[in-house]
Amino acid sequence: MNQPASGRSGAVWTLVITSVAAFMAALDNLVVTTALPSIRKSLGGELAELEWTVNAYTLTFAVLLMLGAALGDRFGRRRLFLVGLAVFTGASAAAALSSGIGELIAFRAVQGLGAAIMMPLTLTLLTAAVPPARRGAALGIFGAVSGLAVAGGPLIGGSLTEHLSWQWIFWLNVPVGLLLMPLARLRLTESYAPGARLDVPGTLLVSGGLFGLVHGLVNANEDGWTSPTVLGSLLVGAVLVGGFVVHGFRAKHPMLPMRLFRSRAFFGINAAGLLMFLGMFGAIFLLSQYLQAVVGYSPTEAGLRMLPWTGMPMLVAPIAGMLSDRFGGRPVVVTGLALQAVGLALFALVLEPDASYAAQLPGLIVSGVGMALYFAPAAGLVMSSVRPAEQGIASGTNNALREVGGALGVAVLATVFSSRGGYESARAFTDGTVPAVWIGAGAVALAALVALLIPGRDEAPAPGTAAADDAAGERVPAPA
Repeated sequence: MNQPASGRSGAVWTLVITSVAAFMAALDNLVVTTALPSIRKSLGGELAELEWTVNAYTLTFAVLLMLGAALGDRFGRRRLFLVGLAVFTGASAAAALSSGIGELIAFRAVQGLGAAIMMPLTLTLLTAAVPPARRGAALGIFGAVSGLAVAGGPLIGGSLTEHLSWQWIFWLNVPVGLLLMPLARLRLTESYAPGARLDVPGTLLVSGGLFGLVHGLVNANEDGWTSPTVLGSLLVGAVLVGGFVVHGFRAKHPMLPMRLFRSRAFFGINAAGLLMFLGMFGAIFLLSQYLQAVVGYSPTEAGLRMLPWTGMPMLVAPIAGMLSDRFGGRPVVVTGLALQAVGLALFALVLEPDASYAAQLPGLIVSGVGMALYFAPAAGLVMSSVRPAEQGIASGTNNALREVGGALGVAVLATVFSSRGGYESARAFTDGTVPAVWIGAGAVALAALVALLIPGRDEAPAPGTAAADDAAGERVPAPA
């Protein structure tokens, strides 16, 4: 890869540009949730259509992430980053100007397309720009910003909707995007993956497979898990993903070489990420509603009271990045996942219709510290688990699996919630939320166990992995 000519200044600019872009893409996952009542009042629409204002973005984002990474590797990462940023910014403006619910859903899908092109390239550009000695701290800051966006979406969306209008959750992206585009053109260094080729069969298989799986998951609550639509979608998706796996073993130049999963580091961090997002997304989806539907807070008040959780990454993640540089990424990630599981368990233990905020505070704080410790070194572990030429697709794979995990978490935990409780009363809501949060805690605890598969610093690298290349003297990466 080309290194930025401006040295340390170039690395700082790259960190700022990629972190802000990743913040926007991650924010739009959940920023709409607290604005749905206002959107319905303004544009109309049934419940299913309102749900699609969230799902249209999640679907296109998850399905096209790997394609976005492959296009960047082939045609230039800075060039495709700019294309994705322009599409995302334009679609945000169009969404804000939508006069009907159908238009809004369509432009949310286009937003997801832009984010899918832009998001996987942020990590690749950042890794290329930052020297190995400072990479852990830089990726820690990047992880902090991304984690804050995921968890802070409901607060930001609720505040903008309550004090301005729902359109501002989309207008917010426009000036930021317009500012980033010239900065990215001037400050980012172009890079390619050596010998990168487009894998058309692999692209069609993985795009169709992920679409089928995520489409089935996000419709399971409305149509039922046993409905022909959901079962058919999940079955077709599973068959296509299975075909993609076979293709990854047999093709000469596959989009995602399946041999990467033979690396304990690559398999461990990706499986842990999927499980982490499953537990965290589902829990945030329910707990943010608990604070409003049961306790009675406004969207802004609920978001403010979640700040010990959602704001913690900004305080802890940079420190966690430095700890990762010193001790390795595995112990920091495992500790973070374990704390996140403990925090969710603390929530499940105290949730009652009349639970005080003081009783909830330990769960908020422990969850926030755990999330920060996970996000900080996770990006570095992903990028150091593969060769430099494979970092683009590694980033796309990691992001796609996390998005699928998030969709699965919302679907599964919402199904548990519906089967054990409901919206009829505060007691019914709590009765449904508690078992769902326990399942979320279990998923994150399992993620901590899976993360133990990641090799530590004192373990010999597996052949064919990035660590093995380092041992052979090919490059010196951030410690894993």
